[in-house]
Amino acid sequence: MRLFSDERFLLHDTGSHPECAARLVAINEELRTIGTWDQCAHGTPRAATVEELTRVHPVGHRKHVEAVAQRGGGRLDADTVCSPRSAEIARLAAGTACAAVDAVLSGDDLHALALVRPPGHHALAQQAMGFCLYNNIAIAARHAQQTHGVERVLIVDWDVHHGNGTQAIFYDDPSVHFLSIHRHPFYPGTGQKGETGTGPGLGATWNVPIAYGTSRIDYFARFEQALAEAATACQPECILVSAGFDAHRLDPIGSLDLETEDFSQLTRLVQDVANVHCGGRFASLLEGGYNTSALAESVRLHIEALLAAESAADAVT
Repeated sequence: MRLFSDERFLLHDTGSHPECAARLVAINEELRTIGTWDQCAHGTPRAATVEELTRVHPVGHRKHVEAVAQRGGGRLDADTVCSPRSAEIARLAAGTACAAVDAVLSGDDLHALALVRPPGHHALAQQAMGFCLYNNIAIAARHAQQTHGVERVLIVDWDVHHGNGTQAIFYDDPSVHFLSIHRHPFYPGTGQKGETGTGPGLGATWNVPIAYGTSRIDYFARFEQALAEAATACQPECILVSAGFDAHRLDPIGSLDLETEDFSQLTRLVQDVANVHCGGRFASLLEGGYNTSALAESVRLHIEALLAAESAADAVT
């Protein structure tokens, strides 16, 4: 289990915005206090190259983000803050997502978790959106394909908000399947069940919209079924997880009434699919989660589930 974390991610200064540096501070304190931090190997974050960024984002988008940062910052949209260091740190987040892919596809690690910010799954190819500057997981998926020769990628997004940016980027691409379970109707308004892809990508998008008030039992039944169907259709060589923790019942922005321990179960369900298709390997990238205590505990349980899976794998080898 390789963990990627860096104090530079705190330099994306959003002030009193809910997507703030305190989120990572709380996670790191939780992991160090409980001892989970020391159970992980630690990777080295790096900035994305221009080539890695432009596999997903046109040059004009990158230059716009950089220009706003160089002017001292501002708003990239109504919800998305850009501070003087944000372009640099967003590039670090995207590159660290690629480093997490390298860790699991190089054969050195079964799992990797990139504790990055700003998050990425709302970012469109040509537009920052919903707290997100660059689409980290889309960049990571293209990195898996272009650098490691992976043909088929499955992205699993359990953030409470639909990953509209990720969906849009791969909507006509049959080589990257996208599965999102999310609250609906809710921000950003996309993610209906009938959104399944277009052209050659038809059937490669899997949306599981969940109404507020849905029971946890129904939530997991629907997730497990959709995950099995998506994995069977995709036959992934690489699985990436947009790990948002804002479906937690205490989250002030999202909430689908999930408990902290439910993120262990989500992790185990993805692990089961990874065991069948990817040698047990997958990488996770941090997305949302805005109650800092609930976020920190949920991330810890995600990591502990990954560590348990590695112990189980070691026991049979």
